[in-house]
Amino acid sequence: MAKKTDPALESTQKPVELGLDTFGDVEVDAAGEKVPYPQVIRNVVEQAVLADQVGVDFFGIGEHHRDDFAISSPEVVLGAIASRTERIHLGTAVTVLSSDDPVRVYEKFATLDAVSNGRAEMILGRGSFTESFPLFGFNLQDYEVLFEEKLDLLAKLLDEGPVTWSGTIRPPLTEQEVYPKTANRLKAWVGVGGSPESVVRAARHGLPLVLAIIGGQPARFAPYVDLYHRALAQLGQPTLPVAVHSPGFIAATDQEAADILWPHHEVMINSIGRDRGWPPTNRDRFEAEIHDGALHVGSPETVAQKIADTVRSLGIQRFDLKYTSGTVPHELLMNSIELYGREVIPRVRELLAEDPGVALGLPS
Repeated sequence: MAKKTDPALESTQKPVELGLDTFGDVEVDAAGEKVPYPQVIRNVVEQAVLADQVGVDFFGIGEHHRDDFAISSPEVVLGAIASRTERIHLGTAVTVLSSDDPVRVYEKFATLDAVSNGRAEMILGRGSFTESFPLFGFNLQDYEVLFEEKLDLLAKLLDEGPVTWSGTIRPPLTEQEVYPKTANRLKAWVGVGGSPESVVRAARHGLPLVLAIIGGQPARFAPYVDLYHRALAQLGQPTLPVAVHSPGFIAATDQEAADILWPHHEVMINSIGRDRGWPPTNRDRFEAEIHDGALHVGSPETVAQKIADTVRSLGIQRFDLKYTSGTVPHELLMNSIELYGREVIPRVRELLAEDPGVALGLPS
């Protein structure tokens, strides 16, 4: 059997892709009451269906195991979305590989790939939260080795041949076949928060990179993109794509978008901050992140201009907007998705056609 072509290689030759990500944030209704978890999950399905209809390229769902996010099993939700969509690619943002089993992860995504007719993708990460470690019986002291060894195994599973592997965190495999096989090989990315070691790890395993840029100027991540391409070259790996995941929200005007998002953003940031020792946020910091940081918030024109700047400054091949940031109501999220697909995406492509920078080709 001929070896399947890695879809990551093909994506370096395509125009920039524009996607959406959600963590299934627990929303509030018009009265300000929390929406029950089952309804939040059904709302995410509806949001993905709309994203498919308005031309979004990718829809990603994060895995979390905490009370402010509704989705702990993204693959199940993605399967439901696959049955109601036609063209949009579907994946995670991220799969917490450290507290899962690589064989099961492969099997679930190979099954999703079949259900979706080849539209499944994985973004693999260590996760920005740690609740899954005690939940599934893992020791946080093994944080690094769990991810390193499991990523090594999963990278071998992607070749879809007999796997021989040994490590310290699970029993070895000897010439083990894993099923189902896919039609055209699974696409898998590695999601990182910006540590050089994580960037080089992705290059070493020959997997494309997703940078989670959630604060500060996106352009400051350019050294990580350069490091990734240099590492690929030095390791003898092929040229691979880079994507960015950043938060944002779209409304008719800049003022409306900021005014809608602020109270929800404030609650979310302060809730996480209490766990991590951050000082409380304020409206000035929020506005600064919009004007000169990672928040892609505003009218369709403003958001399109900022996405185009991010793509140009980093030379990336995909941009995923995390369109949920806290308890924003479903109806407002649907409007944001509609504006993203019908106005932002075409405008970004116009701007990049006028001045692509390094966006449509990788740095030499």
